[in-house]
Order: sequence, then C-alpha cells, then structure tokens
Amino acid sequence: MVHTFEVMVDVKEYSGESNSVLRTGTTRYEIDAESRSAADSMARLQAKHDYPHATEFDIRVTRFLK
Repeated sequence: MVHTFEVMVDVKEYSGESNSVLRTGTTRYEIDAESRSAADSMARLQAKHDYPHATEFDIRVTRFLK
C-alpha cells in the first residue's frame, strides 16, 4: 500500500570555482511510497535533481501524512 510521507532535506551547496561560498537550505517534499526507506530514497533522487550542484544531503522522513 502506498502512503504519503513528509520528508525534509537539508542541502549544502558550494557555488563558484573557489568553493568558498556555501549555501544551505531545507526543502520539504511530500513523497508517495510504500515504506519510509523508499520515501528516503525517492527524496534523495528528487533533491539531487532539484540541486544538481549540491555536495551534501541530510534526509529525514518526519511525518506519515496518509
């Protein structure tokens, strides 16, 4: 059965060639998946797509929505 999970992803992204400027942020996703681990994996793929230059992702499945 597929459920909807709220997943928060902290993103660290270095911009510029010198890598001296660090941008951080948190993105919220609602992921439809069969399990928490599947939601985690799907959120990682989505975050990598949304932030292709990011170097670090911290993913937390925070809530079961439905």
